[in-house]
Amino acid sequence: MPTPSARWADLPFHRHWLEQQAGELLTFFERRSLDPAGGFFILDDAGEPLQGPGAEVREIHTATRLVHGFTIAHMMGRPGAADFVDHGMDFIWNVHRDNAHGGYVWSVTRDGPAEARKLAYGHAFVLLAASSALVVGHPDARRLLDDITEVIETRFWEADRGAAAEEFERDWAVFSSYRGQNSNMHLTEALMAAFEATGERAYLDKATRIAELIVRDLTPACGGYLPEHFDTAWNLDRDYENGDHFRPYGTTPGHWLEWSRLCLQLWALSGETADWIPPAARGLFDRAVTDGWRRDGGFLYTLDWDGRPRLTNRLWWPCAEGIGAAHFLNGIEAGDRYETWYRRIWDFVARELIDGDRGGWRTEPRDQAEPLFLGKPDLYHALQACLIPLLPTDGSVTAGLAQSTGR
Repeated sequence: MPTPSARWADLPFHRHWLEQQAGELLTFFERRSLDPAGGFFILDDAGEPLQGPGAEVREIHTATRLVHGFTIAHMMGRPGAADFVDHGMDFIWNVHRDNAHGGYVWSVTRDGPAEARKLAYGHAFVLLAASSALVVGHPDARRLLDDITEVIETRFWEADRGAAAEEFERDWAVFSSYRGQNSNMHLTEALMAAFEATGERAYLDKATRIAELIVRDLTPACGGYLPEHFDTAWNLDRDYENGDHFRPYGTTPGHWLEWSRLCLQLWALSGETADWIPPAARGLFDRAVTDGWRRDGGFLYTLDWDGRPRLTNRLWWPCAEGIGAAHFLNGIEAGDRYETWYRRIWDFVARELIDGDRGGWRTEPRDQAEPLFLGKPDLYHALQACLIPLLPTDGSVTAGLAQSTGR
Protein backbone atom coordinates (compact mmCIF):
# COMPACT_ATOMS: atom_id res chain seq x y z
CA MET A 1 0.00 0.00 0.00
CA PRO A 2 1.41 3.46 -0.90
CA THR A 3 2.31 5.83 1.92
CA PRO A 4 -0.74 8.02 2.67
CA SER A 5 -0.38 11.55 1.34
CA ALA A 6 -3.62 12.85 2.83
CA ARG A 7 -6.33 11.56 5.12
CA TRP A 8 -9.11 9.91 3.19
CA ALA A 9 -11.63 11.45 5.58
CA ASP A 10 -10.54 14.90 4.35
CA LEU A 11 -11.00 14.09 0.65
CA PRO A 12 -14.30 15.21 -0.93
CA PHE A 13 -14.64 12.05 -3.02
CA HIS A 14 -14.17 9.76 -0.03
CA ARG A 15 -16.64 11.75 2.03
CA HIS A 16 -19.17 11.52 -0.79
CA TRP A 17 -18.51 7.76 -1.01
CA LEU A 18 -19.17 7.40 2.72
CA GLU A 19 -22.43 9.32 2.42
CA GLN A 20 -23.43 7.15 -0.53
CA GLN A 21 -22.68 3.96 1.43
CA ALA A 22 -24.73 5.20 4.38
CA GLY A 23 -27.63 5.96 2.06
CA GLU A 24 -27.47 2.52 0.44
CA LEU A 25 -27.51 0.83 3.84
CA LEU A 26 -30.60 2.77 4.83
CA THR A 27 -32.26 1.95 1.53
CA PHE A 28 -31.62 -1.77 2.11
CA PHE A 29 -33.20 -1.70 5.57
CA GLU A 30 -36.08 0.56 4.54
CA ARG A 31 -37.43 -1.86 1.95
CA ARG A 32 -38.69 -4.70 4.12
CA SER A 33 -37.53 -4.28 7.75
CA LEU A 34 -40.75 -2.79 9.08
CA ASP A 35 -43.29 -5.39 10.14
CA PRO A 36 -46.76 -3.79 9.94
CA ALA A 37 -47.89 -6.08 12.77
CA GLY A 38 -45.21 -4.69 15.07
CA GLY A 39 -41.46 -4.56 15.37
CA PHE A 40 -39.00 -5.28 12.61
CA PHE A 41 -38.09 -8.24 10.43
CA ILE A 42 -34.58 -9.65 10.29
CA LEU A 43 -33.55 -9.57 6.64
CA ASP A 44 -32.02 -12.35 4.58
CA ASP A 45 -29.18 -11.86 2.10
CA ALA A 46 -31.59 -10.56 -0.54
CA GLY A 47 -33.24 -8.10 1.84
CA GLU A 48 -36.43 -10.10 2.34
CA PRO A 49 -37.81 -11.09 5.77
CA LEU A 50 -35.87 -14.06 7.05
CA GLN A 51 -37.87 -17.29 7.04
CA GLY A 52 -37.56 -20.44 9.10
CA PRO A 53 -37.52 -21.44 12.78
CA GLY A 54 -37.48 -18.48 15.11
CA ALA A 55 -38.15 -15.92 12.39
CA GLU A 56 -41.20 -14.66 14.28
CA VAL A 57 -39.15 -13.80 17.38
CA ARG A 58 -38.35 -10.11 17.88
CA GLU A 59 -35.27 -9.40 20.02
CA ILE A 60 -34.99 -6.04 21.71
CA HIS A 61 -31.64 -5.08 20.27
CA THR A 62 -33.16 -5.23 16.78
CA ALA A 63 -35.84 -2.61 17.50
CA THR A 64 -33.58 -0.36 19.56
CA ARG A 65 -30.71 -0.36 17.09
CA LEU A 66 -33.06 0.44 14.22
CA VAL A 67 -34.57 3.31 16.23
CA HIS A 68 -31.04 4.61 16.76
CA GLY A 69 -30.14 4.18 13.10
CA PHE A 70 -33.27 5.81 11.71
CA THR A 71 -33.00 8.64 14.22
CA ILE A 72 -29.64 9.30 12.63
CA ALA A 73 -31.27 9.10 9.18
CA HIS A 74 -33.94 11.57 10.29
CA MET A 75 -31.25 13.97 11.49
CA MET A 76 -29.61 13.69 8.08
CA GLY A 77 -32.88 14.79 6.45
CA ARG A 78 -33.92 11.43 5.01
CA PRO A 79 -37.64 11.39 4.17
CA GLY A 80 -39.56 8.56 5.77
CA ALA A 81 -37.02 7.89 8.53
CA ALA A 82 -39.29 9.32 11.23
CA ASP A 83 -41.87 6.62 10.49
CA PHE A 84 -39.35 3.94 11.44
CA VAL A 85 -38.51 5.78 14.66
CA ASP A 86 -42.21 6.07 15.57
CA HIS A 87 -42.79 2.39 14.80
CA GLY A 88 -39.83 1.24 16.86
CA MET A 89 -40.52 3.51 19.83
CA ASP A 90 -44.08 2.22 20.00
CA PHE A 91 -42.90 -1.40 19.91
CA ILE A 92 -40.28 -0.89 22.63
CA TRP A 93 -42.73 0.80 24.98
CA ASN A 94 -45.87 -1.23 24.34
CA VAL A 95 -44.46 -4.70 23.62
CA HIS A 96 -40.96 -5.12 25.08
CA ARG A 97 -41.70 -3.11 28.21
CA ASP A 98 -42.91 -5.31 31.07
CA ASN A 99 -45.87 -3.59 32.69
CA ALA A 100 -46.10 -6.22 35.42
CA HIS A 101 -42.53 -6.23 36.71
CA GLY A 102 -40.79 -3.29 35.08
CA GLY A 103 -37.89 -3.38 32.71
CA TYR A 104 -37.77 -4.76 29.18
CA VAL A 105 -38.01 -8.40 28.13
CA TRP A 106 -35.36 -9.70 25.75
CA SER A 107 -37.59 -11.15 23.03
CA VAL A 108 -41.24 -11.37 22.06
CA THR A 109 -43.57 -12.96 19.54
CA ARG A 110 -47.08 -11.94 18.55
CA ASP A 111 -48.31 -14.15 21.39
CA GLY A 112 -46.25 -12.48 24.10
CA PRO A 113 -42.76 -12.80 25.57
CA ALA A 114 -40.49 -15.46 24.09
CA GLU A 115 -37.46 -14.90 26.34
CA ALA A 116 -38.73 -12.81 29.24
CA ARG A 117 -35.50 -12.49 31.16
CA LYS A 118 -34.07 -9.03 31.73
CA LEU A 119 -30.60 -8.61 30.20
CA ALA A 120 -28.25 -5.68 30.69
CA TYR A 121 -27.27 -5.87 27.01
CA GLY A 122 -30.84 -5.21 25.90
CA HIS A 123 -31.40 -2.48 28.47
CA ALA A 124 -28.25 -0.69 27.30
CA PHE A 125 -29.74 -0.42 23.82
CA VAL A 126 -33.05 0.83 25.19
CA LEU A 127 -31.06 3.66 26.79
CA LEU A 128 -29.29 4.34 23.48
CA ALA A 129 -32.57 4.43 21.53
CA ALA A 130 -34.20 6.72 24.08
CA SER A 131 -31.22 9.08 24.07
CA SER A 132 -31.12 9.28 20.29
CA ALA A 133 -34.87 9.86 20.09
CA LEU A 134 -34.59 12.63 22.67
CA VAL A 135 -32.05 14.47 20.51
CA VAL A 136 -34.64 14.78 17.72
CA GLY A 137 -37.45 15.67 20.12
CA HIS A 138 -39.51 12.51 19.76
CA PRO A 139 -42.63 12.93 21.94
CA ASP A 140 -42.14 9.56 23.68
CA ALA A 141 -38.41 9.85 24.23
CA ARG A 142 -38.44 11.46 27.65
CA ARG A 143 -40.73 8.90 29.26
CA LEU A 144 -38.64 6.07 27.79
CA LEU A 145 -35.41 7.69 28.95
CA ASP A 146 -36.75 8.29 32.46
CA ASP A 147 -38.05 4.74 32.72
CA ILE A 148 -34.91 2.99 31.47
CA THR A 149 -32.72 5.23 33.61
CA GLU A 150 -34.63 4.19 36.72
CA VAL A 151 -34.47 0.51 35.78
CA ILE A 152 -30.72 0.63 35.22
CA GLU A 153 -30.18 2.53 38.48
CA THR A 154 -32.40 0.37 40.69
CA ARG A 155 -32.00 -3.06 39.11
CA PHE A 156 -28.68 -3.32 37.27
CA TRP A 157 -26.23 -0.78 38.64
CA GLU A 158 -23.80 -2.04 41.27
CA ALA A 159 -22.28 1.09 42.75
CA ASP A 160 -19.67 -0.78 44.76
CA ARG A 161 -18.22 -2.22 41.54
CA GLY A 162 -18.91 0.65 39.19
CA ALA A 163 -20.59 -1.58 36.62
CA ALA A 164 -23.87 -3.31 35.82
CA ALA A 165 -25.11 -6.75 36.75
CA GLU A 166 -25.87 -8.96 33.77
CA GLU A 167 -29.19 -10.78 33.93
CA PHE A 168 -32.31 -11.49 35.93
CA GLU A 169 -35.48 -13.52 35.65
CA ARG A 170 -38.58 -11.66 34.50
CA ASP A 171 -39.57 -10.93 38.12
CA TRP A 172 -35.99 -9.80 38.91
CA ALA A 173 -35.10 -12.99 40.74
CA VAL A 174 -31.35 -13.62 40.65
CA PHE A 175 -30.42 -16.74 38.69
CA SER A 176 -26.85 -16.02 37.60
CA SER A 177 -23.54 -14.89 39.07
CA TYR A 178 -22.20 -13.97 35.63
CA ARG A 179 -20.87 -10.49 34.92
CA GLY A 180 -20.01 -9.48 31.36
CA GLN A 181 -17.79 -6.99 29.62
CA ASN A 182 -19.88 -6.75 26.46
CA SER A 183 -23.09 -5.49 28.05
CA ASN A 184 -21.14 -2.96 30.09
CA MET A 185 -19.29 -1.75 27.01
CA HIS A 186 -22.58 -1.04 25.24
CA LEU A 187 -23.94 0.53 28.40
CA THR A 188 -20.93 2.87 28.35
CA GLU A 189 -21.84 3.93 24.82
CA ALA A 190 -25.47 4.47 25.83
CA LEU A 191 -24.59 6.38 28.99
CA MET A 192 -22.43 8.77 26.99
CA ALA A 193 -25.30 9.25 24.53
CA ALA A 194 -27.65 10.00 27.44
CA PHE A 195 -25.18 12.53 28.80
CA GLU A 196 -24.95 14.22 25.41
CA ALA A 197 -28.74 14.29 25.09
CA THR A 198 -29.47 15.63 28.59
CA GLY A 199 -26.30 17.20 29.99
CA GLU A 200 -26.86 15.21 33.19
CA ARG A 201 -23.46 14.36 34.66
CA ALA A 202 -24.60 11.17 36.41
CA TYR A 203 -24.66 9.35 33.06
CA LEU A 204 -21.08 10.33 32.26
CA ASP A 205 -19.92 9.40 35.75
CA LYS A 206 -21.28 5.87 35.30
CA ALA A 207 -19.65 5.55 31.88
CA THR A 208 -16.35 6.64 33.40
CA ARG A 209 -16.54 4.09 36.18
CA ILE A 210 -17.21 1.22 33.76
CA ALA A 211 -14.30 2.23 31.54
CA GLU A 212 -11.99 2.55 34.53
CA LEU A 213 -12.95 -0.90 35.79
CA ILE A 214 -12.73 -2.81 32.52
CA VAL A 215 -10.12 -0.97 30.46
CA ARG A 216 -7.93 0.83 33.00
CA ASP A 217 -7.85 -1.81 35.75
CA LEU A 218 -8.80 -5.26 34.45
CA THR A 219 -7.24 -5.27 30.98
CA PRO A 220 -3.64 -4.62 32.12
CA ALA A 221 -4.08 -7.35 34.70
CA CYS A 222 -4.75 -9.76 31.80
CA GLY A 223 -1.58 -8.86 29.94
CA GLY A 224 -3.35 -6.34 27.71
CA TYR A 225 -6.01 -8.79 26.52
CA LEU A 226 -9.40 -7.24 27.17
CA PRO A 227 -11.24 -9.79 29.35
CA GLU A 228 -14.85 -10.74 28.69
CA HIS A 229 -16.30 -12.96 31.42
CA PHE A 230 -16.38 -12.52 35.20
CA ASP A 231 -18.06 -13.66 38.38
CA THR A 232 -20.08 -11.51 40.77
CA ALA A 233 -16.96 -9.97 42.31
CA TRP A 234 -15.54 -9.18 38.84
CA ASN A 235 -12.90 -11.88 39.07
CA LEU A 236 -11.95 -13.11 35.61
CA ASP A 237 -13.51 -16.40 34.58
CA ARG A 238 -10.80 -17.47 32.16
CA ASP A 239 -12.48 -20.81 31.38
CA TYR A 240 -15.98 -19.47 30.69
CA GLU A 241 -17.63 -21.08 27.69
CA ASN A 242 -21.36 -21.64 27.27
CA GLY A 243 -21.54 -22.49 23.57
CA ASP A 244 -23.15 -19.15 22.70
CA HIS A 245 -21.28 -17.10 20.11
CA PHE A 246 -22.53 -13.98 21.87
CA ARG A 247 -20.40 -15.05 24.86
CA PRO A 248 -17.52 -16.93 23.27
CA TYR A 249 -14.52 -18.38 25.04
CA GLY A 250 -11.36 -16.30 25.23
CA THR A 251 -11.02 -12.72 24.10
CA THR A 252 -12.56 -10.78 21.21
CA PRO A 253 -10.41 -8.34 19.18
CA GLY A 254 -13.49 -6.53 17.87
CA HIS A 255 -14.26 -5.41 21.41
CA TRP A 256 -10.73 -4.06 21.80
CA LEU A 257 -11.40 -1.87 18.77
CA GLU A 258 -14.80 -0.80 20.04
CA TRP A 259 -13.39 0.18 23.43
CA SER A 260 -10.55 2.07 21.72
CA ARG A 261 -13.05 4.45 20.13
CA LEU A 262 -15.38 4.62 23.13
CA CYS A 263 -12.50 5.49 25.45
CA LEU A 264 -11.44 8.37 23.21
CA GLN A 265 -15.03 9.58 23.06
CA LEU A 266 -15.15 9.44 26.86
CA TRP A 267 -11.85 11.30 27.03
CA ALA A 268 -13.23 14.11 24.86
CA LEU A 269 -16.52 14.34 26.77
CA SER A 270 -14.63 14.46 30.07
CA GLY A 271 -12.45 17.37 29.00
CA GLU A 272 -9.40 15.28 28.03
CA THR A 273 -8.32 15.03 31.66
CA ALA A 274 -7.89 11.27 32.09
CA ASP A 275 -4.27 10.68 31.08
CA TRP A 276 -4.65 6.91 31.01
CA ILE A 277 -7.12 6.94 28.11
CA PRO A 278 -5.03 7.80 24.99
CA PRO A 279 -2.35 5.17 25.65
CA ALA A 280 -5.01 2.62 26.55
CA ALA A 281 -6.89 3.34 23.31
CA ARG A 282 -3.71 3.03 21.28
CA GLY A 283 -2.78 -0.18 23.06
CA LEU A 284 -6.15 -1.81 22.41
CA PHE A 285 -6.10 -0.90 18.72
CA ASP A 286 -2.48 -1.90 18.20
CA ARG A 287 -2.98 -5.29 19.84
CA ALA A 288 -6.13 -5.91 17.79
CA VAL A 289 -4.40 -5.31 14.47
CA THR A 290 -1.27 -7.19 15.56
CA ASP A 291 -2.94 -10.28 17.00
CA GLY A 292 -6.38 -10.24 15.38
CA TRP A 293 -5.90 -9.18 11.75
CA ARG A 294 -5.50 -11.97 9.20
CA ARG A 295 -2.94 -11.60 6.44
CA ASP A 296 -5.67 -11.93 3.82
CA GLY A 297 -7.81 -9.36 5.63
CA GLY A 298 -10.43 -9.19 8.33
CA PHE A 299 -10.33 -9.62 12.09
CA LEU A 300 -10.49 -13.03 13.75
CA TYR A 301 -13.56 -13.26 15.94
CA THR A 302 -11.86 -14.69 19.03
CA LEU A 303 -8.43 -15.64 20.35
CA ASP A 304 -7.44 -17.91 23.19
CA TRP A 305 -5.45 -16.62 26.14
CA ASP A 306 -2.15 -17.27 24.34
CA GLY A 307 -3.19 -15.09 21.40
CA ARG A 308 -3.89 -18.04 19.09
CA PRO A 309 -6.93 -18.05 16.79
CA ARG A 310 -10.01 -19.62 18.35
CA LEU A 311 -13.06 -18.73 16.25
CA THR A 312 -11.65 -17.81 12.85
CA ASN A 313 -14.81 -16.21 11.43
CA ARG A 314 -14.16 -12.71 10.11
CA LEU A 315 -17.28 -10.76 11.01
CA TRP A 316 -18.42 -7.39 9.73
CA TRP A 317 -18.77 -5.56 13.02
CA PRO A 318 -15.08 -5.68 14.13
CA CYS A 319 -14.20 -4.06 10.79
CA ALA A 320 -16.81 -1.36 11.39
CA GLU A 321 -15.40 -0.73 14.86
CA GLY A 322 -11.84 -0.76 13.55
CA ILE A 323 -12.74 1.97 11.06
CA GLY A 324 -14.20 4.15 13.81
CA ALA A 325 -11.26 3.57 16.14
CA ALA A 326 -8.68 4.26 13.44
CA HIS A 327 -10.43 7.53 12.60
CA PHE A 328 -10.49 8.62 16.24
CA LEU A 329 -6.82 7.72 16.73
CA ASN A 330 -5.94 9.52 13.51
CA GLY A 331 -7.24 12.67 15.17
CA ILE A 332 -4.78 12.55 18.06
CA GLU A 333 -1.77 10.73 16.61
CA ALA A 334 0.84 12.09 14.23
CA GLY A 335 2.12 9.88 11.43
CA ASP A 336 0.54 7.47 8.99
CA ARG A 337 -0.07 4.37 11.14
CA TYR A 338 -3.78 4.83 11.78
CA GLU A 339 -4.52 6.27 8.35
CA THR A 340 -2.93 3.19 6.82
CA TRP A 341 -5.13 0.94 8.92
CA TYR A 342 -8.22 3.04 8.18
CA ARG A 343 -7.65 2.46 4.48
CA ARG A 344 -6.71 -1.22 4.87
CA ILE A 345 -9.90 -2.03 6.76
CA TRP A 346 -12.09 -0.13 4.31
CA ASP A 347 -10.40 -1.97 1.42
CA PHE A 348 -11.35 -5.30 2.99
CA VAL A 349 -14.92 -4.14 3.67
CA ALA A 350 -15.33 -2.91 0.09
CA ARG A 351 -13.88 -6.11 -1.36
CA GLU A 352 -15.56 -8.70 0.85
CA LEU A 353 -18.48 -7.30 2.81
CA ILE A 354 -20.33 -4.58 0.87
CA ASP A 355 -22.86 -6.36 -1.32
CA GLY A 356 -23.08 -4.19 -4.40
CA ASP A 357 -25.62 -6.45 -6.06
CA ARG A 358 -28.24 -6.99 -3.34
CA GLY A 359 -27.43 -4.23 -0.86
CA GLY A 360 -26.31 -4.18 2.74
CA TRP A 361 -23.18 -5.68 4.22
CA ARG A 362 -22.51 -9.39 4.37
CA THR A 363 -21.81 -10.58 7.89
CA GLU A 364 -18.73 -12.48 6.66
CA PRO A 365 -16.77 -12.93 3.42
CA ARG A 366 -18.45 -15.00 0.74
CA ASP A 367 -16.05 -17.92 1.15
CA GLN A 368 -17.02 -18.53 4.80
CA ALA A 369 -18.33 -22.10 4.94
CA GLU A 370 -20.32 -21.86 8.19
CA PRO A 371 -21.34 -18.26 8.95
CA LEU A 372 -22.30 -17.43 12.51
CA PHE A 373 -25.22 -15.20 11.50
CA LEU A 374 -28.07 -15.73 9.06
CA GLY A 375 -28.96 -13.00 6.59
CA LYS A 376 -28.01 -9.36 7.07
CA PRO A 377 -29.22 -8.53 10.57
CA ASP A 378 -27.46 -5.28 11.37
CA LEU A 379 -27.61 -1.62 10.35
CA TYR A 380 -26.06 -0.21 13.52
CA HIS A 381 -22.34 -1.04 13.18
CA ALA A 382 -22.09 -0.49 9.42
CA LEU A 383 -23.98 2.82 9.41
CA GLN A 384 -21.82 4.25 12.19
CA ALA A 385 -18.66 3.17 10.34
CA CYS A 386 -19.81 5.22 7.35
CA LEU A 387 -20.70 8.31 9.38
CA ILE A 388 -18.07 8.51 12.14
CA PRO A 389 -15.34 9.66 9.69
CA LEU A 390 -17.58 12.52 8.53
CA LEU A 391 -18.01 14.00 12.01
CA PRO A 392 -15.89 15.48 14.82
CA THR A 393 -14.11 13.01 17.08
CA ASP A 394 -15.47 14.49 20.29
CA GLY A 395 -18.76 12.63 20.64
CA SER A 396 -21.29 10.23 19.16
CA VAL A 397 -22.79 10.26 15.68
CA THR A 398 -26.03 11.79 16.96
CA ALA A 399 -24.15 14.50 18.84
CA GLY A 400 -22.04 15.27 15.79
CA LEU A 401 -25.08 15.52 13.55
CA ALA A 402 -26.88 17.67 16.11
CA GLN A 403 -23.91 20.01 16.17
CA SER A 404 -23.76 20.21 12.39
CA THR A 405 -27.49 20.90 12.05
CA GLY A 406 -27.69 23.37 14.95
CA ARG A 407 -30.04 21.26 17.08
